Amino acid sequence: MRRTLAFAMIATSMALTACSEKTQDAAETTAASASEDAANAAAAAGEAAKDTATAAANAADKAAAATDELGDKAENARAKAEASLHNESTAEAKRD
Repeated sequence: MRRTLAFAMIATSMALTACSEKTQDAAETTAASASEDAANAAAAAGEAAKDTATAAANAADKAAAATDELGDKAENARAKAEASLHNESTAEAKRD
């Protein structure tokens, strides 16, 4: 009876050890997968930030060009008004 009980305890211990190894292997696999997912998410976030920065730079360039164009139109309008007021050409008014 003691041998049977000892054998049963050894068998149970071995089964638990095997189960523990499977659990540890599964945990390692899960950790590796989570690490890979985190790295992929970080890379995607980096790409999104790069795209956003590029879009912002393009928008700033367009705004600068529009501001320059508006400034030119304002200068032309001012020169026309001054030319009309002083009875001179627009070119002469721009030089003033």
